[in-house]
Amino acid sequence: MFNLSKYSLGIGDRFGRQGEAQLAALQEARALGVEITPVWNKSFREHRIIGSTPTDSRRAADAAVAAAGWQEAYFVDADHIGLQTVDGFLDACDYFTLDVAAMIGQAAAAADQQRAWQEFRRFCGSLAVPGLLSPLPVTEADLHSAIAGYLAAVQEAGRIYRRIAQQRADRPTVIEVSMDETARPQSPAELFFILAMLDRERVPVQTIAPRFSGAFHKGVDYIGDVDLFGREFAQHLAAVQAAIKTFDLKADLKLSLHSGSDKFAIYGCIRTALQESGAGLHVKTAGTTWLEEIIGLAQAGGEGLDLAKEIACRALLRQTELCAPYSEVIEIDPRQLPTAREVRQWDSEAFVAHTRHRQQEPRYNPMFRQLLHVAYGVAAEMGETFYRALDDHRATIAAGVRKNLFENHVRPLFLRANV
Repeated sequence: MFNLSKYSLGIGDRFGRQGEAQLAALQEARALGVEITPVWNKSFREHRIIGSTPTDSRRAADAAVAAAGWQEAYFVDADHIGLQTVDGFLDACDYFTLDVAAMIGQAAAAADQQRAWQEFRRFCGSLAVPGLLSPLPVTEADLHSAIAGYLAAVQEAGRIYRRIAQQRADRPTVIEVSMDETARPQSPAELFFILAMLDRERVPVQTIAPRFSGAFHKGVDYIGDVDLFGREFAQHLAAVQAAIKTFDLKADLKLSLHSGSDKFAIYGCIRTALQESGAGLHVKTAGTTWLEEIIGLAQAGGEGLDLAKEIACRALLRQTELCAPYSEVIEIDPRQLPTAREVRQWDSEAFVAHTRHRQQEPRYNPMFRQLLHVAYGVAAEMGETFYRALDDHRATIAAGVRKNLFENHVRPLFLRANV
């Protein structure tokens, strides 16, 4: 079976040890009638920081599937790859997230822009979309903005895809295109034209990650106008459906929400929009599993707590270095971080209280949580000391991983409120 179900989750597993616990959460959802495809995603940057390879991710996923008795489809994602990095993922992965952020805003050739304008201007006016009370307005300004801002990026996606297709021949492959790492959100009309251009480029896109309004920082809640996001999300779902009906796109094309973990404030409006529209969704939850690992170590007390505190203290000393690669997706006020001296005085309960994402906990510190989110490389540097601790406290960590994924993500996103 090689089908991406209506709902799917990017379940990043930095160190390749939590696959069974992650699958347990999805098996729990399946028992309640909701099928969710697991996609283990890991980027070139994450592999480089940890010292792992895509083959390691494939082996960990296969082993978890076998151990859990998982009978459904699953995937390993070459997350945020480009032409310079894709080759190392071609054999181990079957899901490819094409990162074209560097080309967003770059000018395509004038002749290419003119051809796109002539081809797509007929759609300007309005699009009647089932599920929307009023037609989706599509102006010439929207088309101009889409061509000027995204045609070069779409062409780059085409180049990356053709490289993948050439090397993988007839092996099944899921293609996602990432358009989220840009300063300005795309309008629904711009998304419509981006999909039109992807069709023209013959990229068989199955998931598309637009940039939404608001801030999607790693490991913490959504920051922004929730009502505005809700309206925007519903319109983007409609734009995808309009593009499917208009162009030669996959019938199961769906939105992808990046940095989707811990965005509790918007899960309710997402669930409502999905239920009202019948649309699918892919959500990347990535580093939240690593956070549950360090929380689990702290909960274990003793040497586990000591190791968690040592990782945190080293991260505090190396904040600038650790945050630099993630500057677009975190926002940390150093004045709100604890000192290393304070962290060393914490007991298990205090460490967990400061780290676990519980808004009602007065000690919860989103700045500290974001720093730990990007500090997984510090843990990797500890080598066998860290990996042995994960194995020693496997049960405690696994319980946290399963509960966090199911209770905090799967349930509010995909299950009915009364289930």
